[in-house]
Amino acid sequence: LATGSNSPGGGSVASLWTEVNRCGQNGDFTRALKAVNKILHEVKEDVTALHCKIVCLVQNCSFKEALNVMNTYSKVLGSELIVFEKAYCEYRLNRVESALKTIESVSEQTDKLKELYGQVLYRMERYDECKAVYTDLIRNSQDEYEEERKTNLSAVVAAMSTWEKASPDDLGLSETTYELSYNAACTLIGRGQLTEALNKLQEAEELCRVFFSEDSDITEEDVESELAVIHSQMAYIMQLQGRTEEALQLYNQVIKLKPSDVGLLAVTANNIITINKDQNVFDSKKKVKLTNADGVEYKLAKKQLQAIEFNKALLAMYTNQADQCRKLTSGLQSQNPGHPRPVLIQVAQLCREKQHSKAIELLQRFSDQHPDSASGIKLTMAQLYLTQGHVTKACDILRSIEDFKHKQGMISALVSMYSHEEDIDSAIDVFSQAIQYYQSEQPGSSVHLALVREAADFKLKYGRKKEAISDLEQLWKQNTNDIHTLAQLISAYSLVDQDKAKSLSKHLPSPESMSFNVDVDELENSHGANYVRKKAAKVTGENPPKEQGQGDVKKKKKKKKKGKLPKNYDPTANPDPERWLPMRERTYYRGRKKGKKKEQVGKGTQGATSGAASDLDASKTASSPPTSPRPGSAQASASTSAPAASNVVPPRQQKPATAGPGARKKAPQKKKKGSKSGW
Repeated sequence: LATGSNSPGGGSVASLWTEVNRCGQNGDFTRALKAVNKILHEVKEDVTALHCKIVCLVQNCSFKEALNVMNTYSKVLGSELIVFEKAYCEYRLNRVESALKTIESVSEQTDKLKELYGQVLYRMERYDECKAVYTDLIRNSQDEYEEERKTNLSAVVAAMSTWEKASPDDLGLSETTYELSYNAACTLIGRGQLTEALNKLQEAEELCRVFFSEDSDITEEDVESELAVIHSQMAYIMQLQGRTEEALQLYNQVIKLKPSDVGLLAVTANNIITINKDQNVFDSKKKVKLTNADGVEYKLAKKQLQAIEFNKALLAMYTNQADQCRKLTSGLQSQNPGHPRPVLIQVAQLCREKQHSKAIELLQRFSDQHPDSASGIKLTMAQLYLTQGHVTKACDILRSIEDFKHKQGMISALVSMYSHEEDIDSAIDVFSQAIQYYQSEQPGSSVHLALVREAADFKLKYGRKKEAISDLEQLWKQNTNDIHTLAQLISAYSLVDQDKAKSLSKHLPSPESMSFNVDVDELENSHGANYVRKKAAKVTGENPPKEQGQGDVKKKKKKKKKGKLPKNYDPTANPDPERWLPMRERTYYRGRKKGKKKEQVGKGTQGATSGAASDLDASKTASSPPTSPRPGSAQASASTSAPAASNVVPPRQQKPATAGPGARKKAPQKKKKGSKSGW
């Protein structure tokens, strides 16, 4: 800028602009902001100076202050000049709706505004529009940011595949960077191709290591921090594949790194909680705190946040926090009125409290209010009825589910339950409705014919041969060579119309055509036969000559071992008739003989016995001469070569044989499960 010589402070303002220009090129926006403020002090409401001040504030991440400047001088600056800066500040302050309005208020968008527009649409999960914006940018722009645009476009495709279950066209994006490979892996996860996704993540890890190996300033910790998101996604695939131990190990490695991305930490902690379930609840309580970090709601998609909130409610249920569980589920239900999961969590909590009737009422109310998502709810109702033993009510609920009414698994379950209740008519009615449905929708299909066969067999099993005739006729018309069906049909007609049975019997094959070259004797003598017919032995005067090589085979009889007899056994004496009674109950028992009491062990000091105590009693040995050795005698000197008597533990007195091999200390009692200290 050039200033006139007659303007106040013209020379100082020019030098300040030089300072602003130099600081801007060096990236020192703090000093540049000071210079701009000095310029505005000299020349108030200068448009260029105000614009420079806004840019400096944005570069210093002072977004609120920048917005205040824009709002204060909106008339001076105008809307077109600062539209990008305003939309960017609103975007960074997570005012996404306001940023979108600001961008859409412009008649013609520049490339940098389109870039921001794509970011805003991605945050609002409007992926189709976002994809169109980035596709247009890549097609109509050529600069050094093309690789970043392709990365953003691949992220949009991955989000569409994961959250919307869409299958967008292959855009032909080359996977030359680890970011592109990572996004391609996320797309494969959304399509369910887990093995291919895991291989793609391994490629992304290799590309990341190669990329950072070229920079000598990057440490190994920096590389591991950058790889954390790839490792967390690998663990997620392993968890989906059922490899929970490997997944848990990888998740914990990511948590230990403490990455700066709060979204990554929240997702990883949430997945650990899902692995723990109702086990290791203390660890889950610590991990759930990571999901409550500031800014998490701006880093994750709506479905991710929803899953985290559901898991918080489940964790409250598992930790027996009933009030907290109800509070969380009621909040989730108000946020997602048509979603069945909050209701199912409430029902699970009621079942834990043994309030099954209230749980069924809650399910019934939700199914009436939201019939579109009532299928899973009604299945839960049927399960609750079955746990209470109300089989018929459960069948009525299952038959009211239109989505599953004619599924083979549902038909099988209904027939089994009705058979258990001996309600054969209702079971046949289930078959009839299913056959009628497939007769109109898929006539002659494998499912249709299989149902007809099962219905016929079921009716024959319960003696309903007359009702099975129509099913058997339908099956036989489909395949006239089916002899088994024809035989069943003839058997059924024999009770109703014998003439018809005779006419149908003409279609049976002749006995000659049904004969098989089977040796009956060989079949009966085979190892698989249950009964082998014994051939009568020929009776002749002399034994027939034995064949060559055939020897006498004698059956070895097992010798019975004689029982061992006592050593003092007298075969001539009569055995004691009271020998089976305990000794105390015999007539000749006189009790134990009174003898000298055995010395008792365990009284007195450790290692002492009653005998030793009597020896030490001086009153009993007054007449005996003293036995203490005199100082300096040989006996006294010999005692120094042996250990002191007080340190020797005497042998414990042997107990009677009936007491077992020896006395043992009682094992310490185990604590009951759940009685952990500190809980």
